[in-house]
Order: sequence, then structure tokens, then C-alpha cells
Amino acid sequence: MHLLQKIENKTAAIGIVGLGYVGLPLGLEFAEKDFFVLGFDIDETKITILNSGKTYIKHIKADRIKNAVDNKKFEATSDFSRLPEVDAIIIAVPTPLDEHREPDISFIENSGKAIAQYLRKGQIVVLESSTYPGTTDEVLLPLFENAEFTQNKENPKKLVVGEDFYLAFSPEREDPNNPNYSTATIPKVVGGVTPNCSKIANALYSSVIVKTVPVSSTRVAEATKLMENIFRSVNIALVNELKLTFMKMGIDIWEVIEAAKTKPFGYMPFYPGPGLGGHCIPIDPFYLTWKAREYGVNTRFIELAGEINTSMPDFVVQRVMEVLNDYGKPLKGSKILLLGLAYKANVDDDRESPSYFLMEKLEVKGALVDYNDPFVPVVKPTRKHSQFIGKKSVEIKKGYDLILISTAHDVYKNIDLLSLNIPIVDTRNLIKSASSLLNKA
Repeated sequence: MHLLQKIENKTAAIGIVGLGYVGLPLGLEFAEKDFFVLGFDIDETKITILNSGKTYIKHIKADRIKNAVDNKKFEATSDFSRLPEVDAIIIAVPTPLDEHREPDISFIENSGKAIAQYLRKGQIVVLESSTYPGTTDEVLLPLFENAEFTQNKENPKKLVVGEDFYLAFSPEREDPNNPNYSTATIPKVVGGVTPNCSKIANALYSSVIVKTVPVSSTRVAEATKLMENIFRSVNIALVNELKLTFMKMGIDIWEVIEAAKTKPFGYMPFYPGPGLGGHCIPIDPFYLTWKAREYGVNTRFIELAGEINTSMPDFVVQRVMEVLNDYGKPLKGSKILLLGLAYKANVDDDRESPSYFLMEKLEVKGALVDYNDPFVPVVKPTRKHSQFIGKKSVEIKKGYDLILISTAHDVYKNIDLLSLNIPIVDTRNLIKSASSLLNKA
């Protein structure tokens, strides 16, 4: 049976490589639409948790996983030799930056090599990881075209994309815990290496997503994701710079934004903060600036925005020092309680969170820093900031020299922080009440 028919009658088995904040919700979406999903991950802990019907991502309810497992629609494994069991393979692995702030696509490369060992004719592979234009056809395509050689088959032949196998790119647009949009309701951009690839990839996503947006190539699809996040990065940098300027003038940036957004056209509100967080916005712009150098293009505007955003934790630390100084205290030896470790409100996602940079910079200067975050009770192993692994969330109480608000979780709005009689530095405009204790940053 042809792959298109399998997708249409939902007998196609779906493989998800990478069961994190992108792969897991997507896999569950397919499972809940009556496809069988086999999830692949190298983390054995995740495999055990998922196969027992439990969750490790707070906003993804365990009931969804349990129902999918009980209905035999979802299974997780670390055994990549099972890849031939599925008809569609969707790659959703991290694409971080290395220590030189250059693209690290090793997770994509390793996934591609693993798939090439087991790729069979008739399968489609779709990359969802954010990356620079050209990754799909420059990195993955050669691996899959030469899969029979990798597999040491007798009389191996170079596979033909669009005939023997299919390859596409569809950028993930997951926004954890968004109250208005879910995996199924966010339009899906889809671009294939060939028209056949596009047709099958579009059919695949159309079976679970309310709207697909076909584009002419994988490179257009890859560039789309970068444009979306660079747009946000640049505008956040602009409002961060305006914040610094208006603060010197004694003007509240938050009041300015509220007034400006009443204009019904030509304006879109963006909000300042202590730095960028999450897996996309702090990282994606650097993927394009790196690739642009190959074409002799200097992306000064994008890079300047990146510099402004990455400098914001330094500004916040300076603000903390100024406030402590007003109370006759040095930063060194002061006890600081940081509120919010997650990169955004009401989620447990702490990837690239500016809170880590704030803690790091404060501790380097001699401050004693604790944190509170009901969504991140303990710091789990990460690629960066290893010194904080195992650090636990503490109770919000008196005894600190300063409270630093880094993430505006709703739970903090229900706590009278001013009653603690401790100076507060608020980077998120969480506290609306006027007080001599309150300091914006």
C-alpha cells in the first residue's frame, strides 16, 4: 500500500525522534487522531516514565499519555533498530549553540545517521528542529541517499528522494502552555525536497493539524522559522533599549507600552525583560548570521539585537547592586531570592532561561542566591550552568536582603511580596502597587 493511502486510512505508523517539548506533544496529537506512534529517545528515564503512562512535562497531562499507552496508540523506546516499523519519521531534537555561539547541529546529524542505518524504501523523514536554511538538503539528504551503502546491502544503490523515500522540513511552532493555541491549532508550514515529498508531508500533517501552509522548498520552510524568531528577537531588543533610555528619563516603559498598544494599526506590543529565554528566540538568529557569512552577508542588525538581549542580565545585576547600595549593603555577601527559574510564566521549561545567567553573575560577584519556582522544584542536568544541578527551590520568606523577580508566574501575583518588607527588583512589571521597596529593572 502506498504511503499516501496509509496516511489517509490512518494505518501509517508514526515515529518521533526526540521526546521533549516538541516531539512529545506532537506524538500525542498523532496518537489521539488514531495513528500508532513509536517515540524514540536516548534518555532511558523518559522511556520508563512514558511507558508507565506518566509525564515529565508539567503542561502535558499524564492522562493524555496514559490513555494513548493504554489504547496501544503510543509506545516509547530507545531502540533505534525499530525505525523500520514506522512509515513516517519526524525529527524533533535540540539545535543549541556551541561555546562560540555557532550552530551545533550534532543532534540532527546523529539522528540522521541513526535513521540512515535503518531507512527503508517508502518512508518519509521530516525535520522539525529549528536550523539554518540548507540543513535538510545539505546534511540529511546525502545520508539518506546513501542509506543502502551505510547498511552494507548487497549491490547497494543510491536511493532517489521523492521516489524511494521522501524528505521534508516543517518547523515546530510549539508554545508551551499557550491558552489560545495548541499543537493541533497552530498552522504548519511544510516544504519538501521534491513535489512528491511536499505532497506526502502535507498529507501527513493535514491529518492532525487544522491548517497546513505548503511552501516551495525545505529552505523556504527553514527560513520561515528563523524569520519568525528573528522578528521577535529584534523587537524585544528594541524595547529593551527603549527601557534603558526611558528609565534614565524617569519614564515607565510599561506605562508607555500600555498606551502605545491602544493604537489599532501599525503597532504590535513587545515587552522588555531580564534577557531572552527558551530554545528558539535566543538561538535561532545566530543560526542565520552564521549561515549568512557563507554568502558574504553581514547581518549587523540581527547581531546587534542579539548583543542587546544578551547584555540584559548585566544590566539587571547592576540594578541589583544599585538598590542594595541604596540600603547601605554591598552585593558581596548579600542574600538574594530570585523568583522564577523557567524562561516564561507558568511553564517548567527552563532552557536558556536568563535566570541562570542572573544567578551565575550574582554569585560570581559574591552574592548568596536562592531561587523559588513552583514549576522547577529542582535544577535538572542541562548542557550549561552545571554548577546549579541539584539546587532546589526554597520557600518565599523573610531573611533576604533583596528579592529579584525574573519570571512572572501567576502564583506570584497572589502573594503580597511587599509585606515581606524586603527591597524588590522587578524585571517583569509583576507588581503594580507603588512602594518605596519596589524598583523596576
